[in-house]
Amino acid sequence: MSLNDDWRARSLRAVWHPCTQMKLHEGQPGGRPGLPLVPVVRAEGVWLHDAEGRRILDGISSWWVNLFGHNHPALREALVDQLGRLDHVMLAGFTHPPVVELSERLGALTGLGHAFYGSDGASATEIALKMSAHAWRNQGEPDKTRFVGLAGGYHGETVGALAVTDLGIFRDAYAPLVRLAATVDSPDARGARAGESAADVAERAAAALAVWLEANHAQTAAVILEPLVQCASGMAMHDPVYMRRVRELCDRWRVHLVLDEIAVGFGRTGTLFAHQQAGIRPDFLCLSKGLTGGMLPLSAVLTTDAVYRAFWDDEVARGFLHSHSYTGNPLACRAALAVLDLFEREAVLARNRETAAALDARLAPLHAHPRVRHARRTGMIWAWDIDTTLPDFARRYGRAALERGLLLRPIGRTLYLMPPYAIDPAGEDGSGAFLARTALEALEATLAQEGEVAPAPSAAPSGTGAIDAV
Repeated sequence: MSLNDDWRARSLRAVWHPCTQMKLHEGQPGGRPGLPLVPVVRAEGVWLHDAEGRRILDGISSWWVNLFGHNHPALREALVDQLGRLDHVMLAGFTHPPVVELSERLGALTGLGHAFYGSDGASATEIALKMSAHAWRNQGEPDKTRFVGLAGGYHGETVGALAVTDLGIFRDAYAPLVRLAATVDSPDARGARAGESAADVAERAAAALAVWLEANHAQTAAVILEPLVQCASGMAMHDPVYMRRVRELCDRWRVHLVLDEIAVGFGRTGTLFAHQQAGIRPDFLCLSKGLTGGMLPLSAVLTTDAVYRAFWDDEVARGFLHSHSYTGNPLACRAALAVLDLFEREAVLARNRETAAALDARLAPLHAHPRVRHARRTGMIWAWDIDTTLPDFARRYGRAALERGLLLRPIGRTLYLMPPYAIDPAGEDGSGAFLARTALEALEATLAQEGEVAPAPSAAPSGTGAIDAV
């Protein structure tokens, strides 16, 4: 048995992998092999290396967490230094330099203060929702407990986060446990009618939200949305004007605005935070994924002084009694500080603009492919809807890409790229050239399989699907 096979077998015996139908890793009917399980033993830059030395380009930043490339020396050195000082201490009744410094710096960057920490993106969503409803209760408005989100929105998979997630594959099995939020139209620019621009779609979606809030504001605690890109619903991209209109509506009807920048923060959309492109400030900002550059689990919720003051009281029950054992872990906070140092020390955003433009040119054949619909890009995020009859396009494409040394996992029939910022678009032998060339080769190889299976119920490309679910 090879080294890779040994690790695969041991993992399948002992590990329950996330977002996965485990049976699909076994052999399939008709003698087809199961989906490959790739044992990764090290990573460097944009490359993952399996147990036998084969390398795979990480075209999705390992679920969108990695910013500057794997095993970045500055992040690694910061963690080693912190490990020699303080590994962990509870944050109830104690504090430590990394959490203080990180909170100060995030506050200065966003205009929001008093950061509250969790371990992952779903935890950040839970914190923001609970904090919003509790703040209204403390201010004498206990009826404001409802939330409203966007069609196709995704905010995590814990029970509270599922309430504001509009993707049935995650939510339907747990419907009895979930108090569903209301859902309003998405500003997804792919929904443009004849003659409409992306801004027109955004205005139309905002008008629908206005109608809903006028009727329901007295019971509504917050609106929650992913700014600029709804990632898990097929990289649905919208015009910044939508955020401006939502901010105005929330101010008019006294409703909190929660922005989920878990996936799109820290330069992914071209600015440090996506909402900066709309010139607004939310009431709650949820951060995770790139917060530590992909090194360690950490999430943060930043909010306004007004929300913080709503909990300031002699009565303990009016405090925000929410906690995680590893809240504000010093190692994770130190990694996040090292990420902010890189943004300050290096011209990351300017370099990303150059990288994106150069990589976009290499991707021209994919943009122009006859089976591509709605080619689009926001910052360092690319997406294409594929017109295919394959009902399992995502799995087939993912396999074809891996066979060629590339990690890409479409969402439904939406192919997307979200590579680390370390991708090199220069040179025919560079990682950017490999990414563009191999993504196209994998598409051609996958579409060639269409005659092997019965057509899907609809051949129209679908932008809504599971977040890489297999």
